[in-house]
Amino acid sequence: MSTQSVGNQRHRVVVIGSGFGGLFGTRHLRKADVDITLISKTSTHLFQPLLYQVATGILSTGEIAPATRLVLRKQKNAQVLLGDVHDIDLVNNTVTSRLLNRDTVTPFDSLIVATGAQQSYFGNDHFATFAPGMKTIDDALELRARILGSFEQAELATTQAERDRLMTFIVVGAGPTGVELAGQIAELADRTLDGTFRTIDPRDARVILLEGAGAVLGPMGPKLGAKAAKRLEKMGVEIQLNAMVTDVDAHGVVVKDADGSTRRIEATCKVWSAGVQASPLGKMIAERSDGTEVDRAGRVIVEPDLTVKGHPNVFVVGDLMSVPGVPGQAQGAIQGSTYAAKAIKAGLKGQTPEQRAPFKYFNKGSMATISRFDAVCQIGKIEFSGFLAWLAWLALHLYYLVGYRSRIVTVIGWFVSFLGRNRGQMAATEQWVFARLAIEEVQSDQADADELAAALGAPPGNNSKPARVREQQREVG
Repeated sequence: MSTQSVGNQRHRVVVIGSGFGGLFGTRHLRKADVDITLISKTSTHLFQPLLYQVATGILSTGEIAPATRLVLRKQKNAQVLLGDVHDIDLVNNTVTSRLLNRDTVTPFDSLIVATGAQQSYFGNDHFATFAPGMKTIDDALELRARILGSFEQAELATTQAERDRLMTFIVVGAGPTGVELAGQIAELADRTLDGTFRTIDPRDARVILLEGAGAVLGPMGPKLGAKAAKRLEKMGVEIQLNAMVTDVDAHGVVVKDADGSTRRIEATCKVWSAGVQASPLGKMIAERSDGTEVDRAGRVIVEPDLTVKGHPNVFVVGDLMSVPGVPGQAQGAIQGSTYAAKAIKAGLKGQTPEQRAPFKYFNKGSMATISRFDAVCQIGKIEFSGFLAWLAWLALHLYYLVGYRSRIVTVIGWFVSFLGRNRGQMAATEQWVFARLAIEEVQSDQADADELAAALGAPPGNNSKPARVREQQREVG
């Protein structure tokens, strides 16, 4: 085990996570008299709202996930460490992260925890084997391979039943991600792949959007939800409301309808976007802080200044914090981390925690794109849709992309995809589909995990990282 130390007595800030909360908090401290250590289990800053465009071949991973080290290269008071944080000691003010078998302990004077959220299967984690979520680059690449692979297998199918199953695509959850993904799968089949096969017609693909509640885009209100549903149906997407998924396997899903009856839909390719749960670090922080609790999604119920009870130097922001009225979106993470950074700078000037003004969230609105040239937008009480909303969506997402190169290449990718029929990122491999399952199989065996870590150059150690054991014996579609 190594200990990360600093050579001077400047205020030490540790930031956990390289998403919107982590990166914006770090950058806001660039001129402060502090030393920052950003710890993340991924080497990139992921622009999660555009993951579905990676999954459907519009953008590459490089445009939405620049390397964090490159983003922060010119910020001399910031250091980036790669590792998965598995321990936060609120008594001794240290964070322990692990990369392969190597543990690193990093001390802090102030801590910003911005580890975000992960996909929630509502207690049915085995669904993930057959219906990946949409939270990571690996998820997007796996889904792209599953989508394109389904068409390739359908070209070789020998029976109509098999062909129908392979050309049925199910999206679970009609929130922004589900709506955007369903729309893009439909456009991919109708425009990009049209005429590229000889045995099948990709336009015959069946895209089904399942929602357990009674509305599409529920948080955006009935008016915009209805407009989104109407546009999706015009594109051929089947919307099934009050349809709760109760089981998922390699060849389909089981759905329970509002009347209590169940039915089965045969489909090889499924994607899950129905819910989120906070990072496991939320529960750890709550357990180690007297009086702090988590909500049903595992988010930390923070104090008015976004800190943990009894620890005014520990801020929890983004999807990991539970604050009434703050949605789990990028703007909440950005505003929360900016508030935390300002509080840290104010503390350096003598402000006490008792003098902090409570965090106030400013709702800048919500958007969701449905198809090319069509989106829905909500800004305060103003609601609009169509081409104008689509332009607003483009502008907002370009603004928050990190780096001029990413913005330029993204505009080119959008120009090619939306004005033409082609998509520039249509590569897919079998490895993308099966790599996750293979990794989980290795992690389920401690000896194999240690052997793999050693082969990759890690020092001998106690690799006790817990891993879920999937039902690997079942056939993977």
